[in-house]
Amino acid sequence: MRLSLALAGLLLAGTTVAAEKPVELAQLELLAEHPVDGMSGGNLSGLTRCGEQWLAVSDREDDRLYVLQPGDTAWQAEPETFVAPPVPPSALPWGLRMRTWLANRVRGGELDFESISCDDKGNRYLLSEAHTALLQIGPSGLTEWLQLPDSLIRQARASGMLLRHNALLEGLVIEPNGARLWLAAERERRGLLVMHWEKGRWRCTGGCVLMSEAGLRRSPLTPDSDKRYPRSFGDLALHGGKLFSLERLEHRICRRHPSTGAEEKCWSFSTIAQGESRVHPEPYGTAEALWLDKNSAWVGLDNNDLARADGEQRPLIWQLKAPQGGWSAK
Repeated sequence: MRLSLALAGLLLAGTTVAAEKPVELAQLELLAEHPVDGMSGGNLSGLTRCGEQWLAVSDREDDRLYVLQPGDTAWQAEPETFVAPPVPPSALPWGLRMRTWLANRVRGGELDFESISCDDKGNRYLLSEAHTALLQIGPSGLTEWLQLPDSLIRQARASGMLLRHNALLEGLVIEPNGARLWLAAERERRGLLVMHWEKGRWRCTGGCVLMSEAGLRRSPLTPDSDKRYPRSFGDLALHGGKLFSLERLEHRICRRHPSTGAEEKCWSFSTIAQGESRVHPEPYGTAEALWLDKNSAWVGLDNNDLARADGEQRPLIWQLKAPQGGWSAK
């Protein structure tokens, strides 16, 4: 019986792979490409705009965020330092926490900041993947770790997320009024989580998990290869009352329903990433940061200390033209 089930599972898996067909998506246009100078650790992993300020974080630096000064070509990163208090105890298993701690000690960036967002009150929120924790930096510079719902990690792990080293939380965005906050689990399984601010604390109202999914895909950068990689989320953004996900492997941006996480429409930037001078040695892509406005999508690239085809090693920001009809197009 067990053998029969196993064989059936393998046949089903084979059928799924064989039936995989690339979906033709509208390609976004590159308006500008901006190298970022001044990020001593490189590795731009989060990007947002708070009022008139562009802000970024690096997953290799625990004591600073960066204020970005746009230029005609390169942008200049100016550090804004802070002191994070001791990280609260994590609900992740001991073995997973230790693997993450050891890896980050070797590469640098024990807190592993992967995303940044802000609210209308001037609070900045930094997502620590290593500790599945959120650091809030107030307008005065006061730092504190947010008290997250006890059930957040438990529900995520029960749905198949947050089970693997270096595949934990990757994306963060908060509503401008601070009422809702979304998190993206990176891969194996990837998914979306949501919390609500109610009665002075963050709660999982109706459950934390919006969606969770597995799946393997070819990389658009290696279309002739049979190798497949896990689908992933790189970051999240809000615009026009909708949630947008940056999907690194598939080189696309997707609009999603904020209450269910359901995919509504996607646009691709794979043609840009496949440009002869822009090809990067990592086939799963380097797009890790996302911010949207009416006219553009701003995508931050984490170079992971590797040069692309033209030798460029600095972090990069791509400005992509909004699709015809805007981000709310049917």
